[in-house]
Amino acid sequence: MKGAMKPSIVYCLKLLMLLALGGVTMHVPDEDVVASLGALRLDGHFSFDDAQAAARDFGNRCSLLPAAVLHPGSVSDIAATVRRVFLLGRHSPLTIAARGHGHSLLGQSQAAGGIVVKMESLAATAVLQVHGGPSPHVDAPGGELWINVLHETLKHGLAPRSWTDYLHLTVGGTLSNAGVSGQAFRHGPQVSNVNQLEIVTGRGDVVTCSHEVNSDLFYAALGGLGQFGIITRARIALEPAPKMVRWIRVLYSDFETFTEDQEMLITAEKTFDYIEGFVIINRTGILNNWRTSFKPQDPVQASQFQSDGRVLYCLELTKNFNHDEADIMEQEVGALLSRLRYISSTLFYTDVTYLEFLDRVHTSELELRAQGLWEVPHPWLNLLIPRSTIHKFAREVFGKILKDSNNGPILLYPVNRTKWDNRTSVVIPDEEIFYLVGFLSSAPSSSGPGSVEHAMNLNNQIVDFCEKNGVGMKQYLAPYTTQQQWKAHFGARWETFERRKHTYDPLAILAPGQRIFPKVSLPMSL
Repeated sequence: MKGAMKPSIVYCLKLLMLLALGGVTMHVPDEDVVASLGALRLDGHFSFDDAQAAARDFGNRCSLLPAAVLHPGSVSDIAATVRRVFLLGRHSPLTIAARGHGHSLLGQSQAAGGIVVKMESLAATAVLQVHGGPSPHVDAPGGELWINVLHETLKHGLAPRSWTDYLHLTVGGTLSNAGVSGQAFRHGPQVSNVNQLEIVTGRGDVVTCSHEVNSDLFYAALGGLGQFGIITRARIALEPAPKMVRWIRVLYSDFETFTEDQEMLITAEKTFDYIEGFVIINRTGILNNWRTSFKPQDPVQASQFQSDGRVLYCLELTKNFNHDEADIMEQEVGALLSRLRYISSTLFYTDVTYLEFLDRVHTSELELRAQGLWEVPHPWLNLLIPRSTIHKFAREVFGKILKDSNNGPILLYPVNRTKWDNRTSVVIPDEEIFYLVGFLSSAPSSSGPGSVEHAMNLNNQIVDFCEKNGVGMKQYLAPYTTQQQWKAHFGARWETFERRKHTYDPLAILAPGQRIFPKVSLPMSL
């Protein structure tokens, strides 16, 4: 139509207007830069009306408005966008962040004044491919949700070996961190169960890598916090999937007994299939709450149990089985439970499908959403604590710092270091057994015990204790904001991490929200 504006010009006007009216302080890209991006030929598209949504995440504590959101229709769209920003050189302030399901805690998937790549759009255009045979695997888009991977692989009687507790996260998102749940003691984290990756580097190159091919990039990207490339596809190892799960919970009152039993289970040849622990502080009516989903082994004894607000420790276990193996499962579970020293009146169990168990957190999510308690700030703290200091840690944290607090679940369970590949970018304590301790706080209130300020004060006390008392902890999903903090986090591995950054993303275009390598743009020459 005569007089119609070219798409690239419309793009420029929209982008500049967004930056001018966005209500945030940021560097406005040069008009020629904006026009350059707007001229890209894409299978997908850039959008502007969802920039506010792209500036939010699960943590709900940080909001960085991007210039635009890329909805890729292909891997080529991502590569072309990254390549164009790379070719703009150091004079451009533009950065790019891959956003999966937005479950980051402090803006790690955001890009102030940059471009956010909506990875779930890529998943909508790609196909999950399941392969059987002697080495079964699935090829999954980086923006695919793990719950969808599970649904598709179950159609073939297969499933991934290692999980996270919450499945409504993207493949690329968890593999950029580690991906840990109660199966990690046996199979390692999710990053230890990947055969191959397809990655768009910070230069805009599309690279296929594996243990044997382009292995430096492969190990860099696994647990690499998005610093070396955007994971667009992953080949994930599979195993035969069970039909059913015996799901068990028991309580302990003594921390030493609780941890000794957990360590015995994760090192035993014959053991449960999933092992996690929880710390329960200042709660009453615990077993009554369990009755809605679990059956007590002894209803009379269970009814007489009183928690009285004590610090208690819950051990959560599962045993997988198929319907024709129920009798064998019962015998194996009985033998394993006989070796544990839990409070006998607190044994509860239920049988659910494998899918129901793995997707259990989503059920809680729906309940919290209905109560308006899901989209609230989540000042989480996730620590990896060496076995040698876990008791010192527990005495101070559970006995003193948190003795009157109850702001959310507290995870505490051990894993085996040998199941973690030290060639990846993940940083863990240097002991054979270490504990994942997660303080999963919610802060629905603006002040008082349910506020962000209160939760962060407790978090800071915990971290301060660890740093001053030689606990040897490492943070997982670390919220560091300076390169100096990151250098201390990586320790002797920082040199390798920095070298890989300079190799695969030399202009520091990718994942600016991690705050590891700030992009320093040069002023345009006059």
